[in-house]
Amino acid sequence: GNEIIGVIALIRDTQDVRNLMRSMTTSLPMTFADVPFASPVMGQVLMQARRYAGSDSTILIRGETGTGKEVIARALHSASARASAAFVPINCAAIPDTLLESELFGYVEGAFTGAVKGGKPGIFELANGGTLFLDEVGEVSAHLQVKMLRVLQEQSVRRVGSNKEVAIDVRIIAATNRNLENMVVDKIFREDLYYRLNVIPLFVPPLRERFEDIRLLSELFLKEFAGKLQRS
Repeated sequence: GNEIIGVIALIRDTQDVRNLMRSMTTSLPMTFADVPFASPVMGQVLMQARRYAGSDSTILIRGETGTGKEVIARALHSASARASAAFVPINCAAIPDTLLESELFGYVEGAFTGAVKGGKPGIFELANGGTLFLDEVGEVSAHLQVKMLRVLQEQSVRRVGSNKEVAIDVRIIAATNRNLENMVVDKIFREDLYYRLNVIPLFVPPLRERFEDIRLLSELFLKEFAGKLQRS
């Protein structure tokens, strides 16, 4: 009884897709008031970040893994003029390079085997009007670095397999735990893209440099997990 007797196709306006994306990605609104800290050094970082939030310039958040770069990116978005639009995060290290290109830039029908009928908008298009958070941007391949640079320069995106440019208005926040300066010297990361991303650098210090936050965060996590596990 597994015989397929028909197929239903749902055709949606890209604005609907964008709104759906927005409802998915704005389920975690984070403001600066939600960022827990007790250390003076973190107070400085957040004061800087609040100042940068109003600007539309690209921000590069630097810091080791686990320092809370995405939390700060979400707070930057919430404090910006784009707060009512989508915050779209993408982890550049978590997606294989071949897929990352179509995820970021989208594609047109027939661009490659398995391409969805009608094509698909990329994340640059879906984040239009909002903020795109490029996490672990240091992991992007040389080929995609060139394409990313074009988007930042032209403020437009070209889907895979298309020669048509789509104008976009997106605020970019990038983050990395890599030493991009060394990567530029070693010719692994493009210097021109580095300068395009590093317009406003923001450094998030590791916990070992903000001891006061360890106890605060430990208590918060303890409370959170106790609640989840229904333990005192």
